[in-house]
Amino acid sequence: MAETLNLLIQEFIHHIAVEKGLAANTVESYQRDLSQLADFLPMPPDRITAEDISKYLLVLRSQGKANSTICRQLAAIRSFFSFLVREGHLESNPTRTLESPGGEWKLPGVLSPDEVETLLAQPNVDTPLGLRDKALLEVMYATGLRVSELVGLDCDHVKLDLGYLRCHGKGGKERIVPLGEVAVYWLERYLASRPSVTSDSPLFVNRRGKRLTRQGVWKLIKEYAARGGISRSITPHTLRHSFATHLLENGADLRSVQEMLGHADISTTQIYTHLTRTRLREVYDLAHPRAK
Repeated sequence: MAETLNLLIQEFIHHIAVEKGLAANTVESYQRDLSQLADFLPMPPDRITAEDISKYLLVLRSQGKANSTICRQLAAIRSFFSFLVREGHLESNPTRTLESPGGEWKLPGVLSPDEVETLLAQPNVDTPLGLRDKALLEVMYATGLRVSELVGLDCDHVKLDLGYLRCHGKGGKERIVPLGEVAVYWLERYLASRPSVTSDSPLFVNRRGKRLTRQGVWKLIKEYAARGGISRSITPHTLRHSFATHLLENGADLRSVQEMLGHADISTTQIYTHLTRTRLREVYDLAHPRAK
């Protein structure tokens, strides 16, 4: 019955929230997506087939749902049924043979290397706030941190002599991310300009000396993009996408990029390989004499 399916969904939600420690927004998204599945398929999970799930995804498409939404729903359903198999509730996973819905990926916005240079050149480093912003932008591009991870950094999370930082990502998982020489240089200058810094001081602070907020980072990126004449929409995540894409375009391996980004599943990182393949296609079409 649907009650059984809903009970198992709640068991799974408890697992990802408490045992895996996923972010609240992620847990809510899984809850919402799986509840919709239970409404569409009011039957015990051992009776749900791959065909049933395919029909559900087709209904979502017929309702005009975006491809990214359908892919997200399928990811949630796959995780749920994998959990049921691991916990002994099911013998086989009906999603094992399902493919992701067709259609175009919504690729993340990425700046060109020249656009990144333009953006990073905008802060006036002769002022305290400009020096802070220069260091902040350099760290964002050097590490690919999420904005929440960036503003959560304390001074003792940064090891400038060793060239790396520690951050806490989704689910509170800690990871080590390298810092390039340029980011280290500007962080050293910025920290030297701070009047008083202790190990537990926030790394990036506002005018009042309080921890910089996500909204503050968003605002300064928008302002510097406009100042640099970059007309496209830019968010803090744009620098994260640019970091990953530029690494892969310059020969980094996917596993290393996955580790630096803090992706639990490499399939999340693989969207960037799709993006770089798109870029290769553009280069090929422009440069090869028999491309067209």
